[in-house]
Amino acid sequence: MPYQPLNALVDACRWIGARGWAPATGGNMSLREDSDHCWISQSGKDKGNLTADDFLRVEIATNRAPCGGRPSAETGLHTLLYRLWPEAGAVLHVHTVNATVLSRVIREPVLELTGYEMQKSLRGQQSHQQRVAIPVFDNDQDIDALAGQIGRYGEQHPLHYGFLLRGHGLTCWGRNVDEARRHLEGLEFLFHCEMQRRLLERV
Repeated sequence: MPYQPLNALVDACRWIGARGWAPATGGNMSLREDSDHCWISQSGKDKGNLTADDFLRVEIATNRAPCGGRPSAETGLHTLLYRLWPEAGAVLHVHTVNATVLSRVIREPVLELTGYEMQKSLRGQQSHQQRVAIPVFDNDQDIDALAGQIGRYGEQHPLHYGFLLRGHGLTCWGRNVDEARRHLEGLEFLFHCEMQRRLLERV
């Protein structure tokens, strides 16, 4: 029988799929079960049509799916986040146009956002005057190497909401599916605003 709390994640996946944020079976989503296990979407599945049966139970320490099946290629990034931040309860990785393009425009290691009222959609943000820092990492097909790069950064700097991979997309998380979903929607709105601002400043 599927893990019942996955129903909220399935709903989030369908919401993501309806917005075109995980095209061509891209993206991957996961939910923490406990300190040792998480559930992650299987590779090659349309995220807008997932059911609870399309998630695999994975060991956080080893990335292994004891019952077989092929978890997402980026499983190692999800388990890294669960290891680094015990409060992380759900992780959403999407390929939105705004996140993908903006990640290539940004040359700095961190995208800094400030002045937007919608920053308050992110946990801990109380004012548009605060600063939101989203790390930007170079993409790498070697997931272990990429996880190592992100892990080293995370050990020295706060990673509150998510990070961007250049030319790839956004990975974000929350204490539960609802918070992860709110962070995704809030960040996507902020990225869209930042893209428009930068375009208009060039006119």
